[in-house]
Amino acid sequence: MKITTWNVNGIRAVLGKGLWDRVRELDPDIFCLQEIKAKEDQVAEDLRNLPGYEHHWNPAERPGYSGVATYYRQLPVQISLGLGDERFDDEGRVIRLDYSQFTLFNIYFPNGQRGLDRVEYKLEFYAKLLDICNDLHKAGKQIIITGDFNTAHQEIDLANPKENSKTSGFLPEEREWVQRFLDSGFLDAFRVLYPDRIQYTWWTYRFGARRRNIGWRLDYYLVSNALMERVQDVVIHDQIEGSDHCPVTLTLDI
Repeated sequence: MKITTWNVNGIRAVLGKGLWDRVRELDPDIFCLQEIKAKEDQVAEDLRNLPGYEHHWNPAERPGYSGVATYYRQLPVQISLGLGDERFDDEGRVIRLDYSQFTLFNIYFPNGQRGLDRVEYKLEFYAKLLDICNDLHKAGKQIIITGDFNTAHQEIDLANPKENSKTSGFLPEEREWVQRFLDSGFLDAFRVLYPDRIQYTWWTYRFGARRRNIGWRLDYYLVSNALMERVQDVVIHDQIEGSDHCPVTLTLDI
């Protein structure tokens, strides 16, 4: 099974850059989109539908902001939107698919903002999600969390760690919350497979950052410890353009 995640930074823009062609090339069984910045009725039917897939969208209430969408070939047992907390659920940040063998979260984590205005909100979001995951683990569920985490966990995960030590996305308190997930039964699948690989998933549009590969690894797959043995690969498709993020694919032996 292949799962691909991609923060598209506006689905209407990336549709015009061949989004569905990229999906056909990658051929995932589940395709998770973040930051869609649109509601379904803003996209023509032939553009929002991908042949061979069912889909669920969870747009933000605020127009042109946030939002996630998940496309899937195999119908899940259950689909849930949000975290069940009104503090977060009007921003369209979560779609959860429950299958018999695992639970998949497609998440667009909050950004702490340049002025650090939303860092506390972001940390509260992490805490709420971890509470839910702890309960699922206690119930014997295996979990995959994917999407744009808006945090680089370690210095290896961004090009200029020292210069960004006081920037949201690499603040100690943000990194600590990623570590809390790893201390609570999760593994960073890419880093387990490639402990020393320097590869990024996001580049600012400014300063020719992508061309110069001055980036951050913000798009992750956190998988339950017991599920890691089924992970065959995690591929960062940094050659695929169309957004300031690139797609990332997890392959599972399921």
